[in-house]
Amino acid sequence: MGKDLESTFLNALEEHQHKLLRICTVYAKDDDDTKDLFQEVLVNIWKSMPSFKGTSNIGTWMYKITLNICLRLKTKEIKKQKKLLRMDSHAINIYKTDTSEDGQLEQLLQLRNCIKKLNEADRAVIALYLEELPYKEISSITGLTENNIAVKIKRIKTKLSNCLNQTS
Repeated sequence: MGKDLESTFLNALEEHQHKLLRICTVYAKDDDDTKDLFQEVLVNIWKSMPSFKGTSNIGTWMYKITLNICLRLKTKEIKKQKKLLRMDSHAINIYKTDTSEDGQLEQLLQLRNCIKKLNEADRAVIALYLEELPYKEISSITGLTENNIAVKIKRIKTKLSNCLNQTS
């Protein structure tokens, strides 16, 4: 791989790594799972670098790959869980977080738990929205229209608000 691609990758990674990591967090069960998912995302972005044509912003392109990897691995996880459930109905692991720390951490964990309850499409939209991407860019990544994004975000906010009110 050429030096140009390597420097493009490293520069883009430096600029977007925190946002990509936060998207992975939305789809991961815990910190270790987040790290594994993030590593998988980076490997796939690196492998895909030669195919980046520059027709879109590299950040948008990286978000799209990140969401695709997260969704693909989530689908594999769901299939795996279904097999486990069929084999042993007691094999359900419920992810619990320690919420005994300060109120802000507790609220953040509650928000993350509520986001994890959303369907895949809504989770993808809200993850990008929370990264403060403009509707146009979210539209480009998800394939939905900007108007559809605006409506979805309003509905998702209502769902999240209801979820947070139930947990508090």
